[in-house]
Amino acid sequence: MKYLVGATTNGTAVFAVTGETAVNITALDPAIGSDLTQLAAQTARIESLADQIASAPSVPVASITPALPIASPGAIICVGLNYTDHIKEGGYDIPDYPALFMRSKASIMAAGQPIVRPTCSDKLDYEAELMLIVGKGGRHIPEENALDHVFGYTVFNDASVRDYQRKTHQWTPGKNFDNTGAIGPFVMTPDEVPEGAAGLKIESRVGDEILQSSNTANMIWGVRKIMAIVSEYTTLAPGDLIALGTPPGVGHAKKPDPRWLRPGETVEIEIEGIGICASPIIDEAVAAA
Repeated sequence: MKYLVGATTNGTAVFAVTGETAVNITALDPAIGSDLTQLAAQTARIESLADQIASAPSVPVASITPALPIASPGAIICVGLNYTDHIKEGGYDIPDYPALFMRSKASIMAAGQPIVRPTCSDKLDYEAELMLIVGKGGRHIPEENALDHVFGYTVFNDASVRDYQRKTHQWTPGKNFDNTGAIGPFVMTPDEVPEGAAGLKIESRVGDEILQSSNTANMIWGVRKIMAIVSEYTTLAPGDLIALGTPPGVGHAKKPDPRWLRPGETVEIEIEGIGICASPIIDEAVAAA
């Protein structure tokens, strides 16, 4: 199933997408709610709606304004340094345990909404990432069973303010500026992508300028391993979000000069078979006006 959470003139709802059209499944079953939280916790619920979805009226996908797939995630866990060439371009040693950090809810927003470059820095960087949404929760999830705990996959831009990221050994400031983490718009269930979402082309670009181009098969720690590692220290819950790191080509590592995102540009993150997360860049002063 391909899902889109978004708003129309009738409010925010969950849509099932086929091609360029979508069916409002919240209208078919109001208990689903206005985001994917309930479906992530009760994946079997959608099976009972299959016949209704097939015969229900649809609307153009283009008429839906994307919203966050999970409106209020309990945890937003991010993996850093998960592609070898990205580790090298950043000047780090290859780790034997993934770098993990958290994002706040205020730092994320839906695809299509502006990424805000803060007034205190012009060093706004892009990071194309695969993100998973936890379905069945749990603690100490065995690696061999980890994929059973994935509800779906989406696209994430882990936009980072690099000078603030480097101010401290902890990356929290640079990774948590308001409105810098774009998510969506589409969520693909695991049956719609290769196992563990491996082998998918992942790319970032501004217009015709390709900034990053790699493949999710190049992740050091895949979905199974990350689920097992994270659930060693915390209990995962339905609707939790886990971002799986970015490939090489980020702006701060460009030679001879860094390539920062600038107001007026639109950055696109695309993952094969999942979709494009497009975000215009605006200055904080414009956002506050």
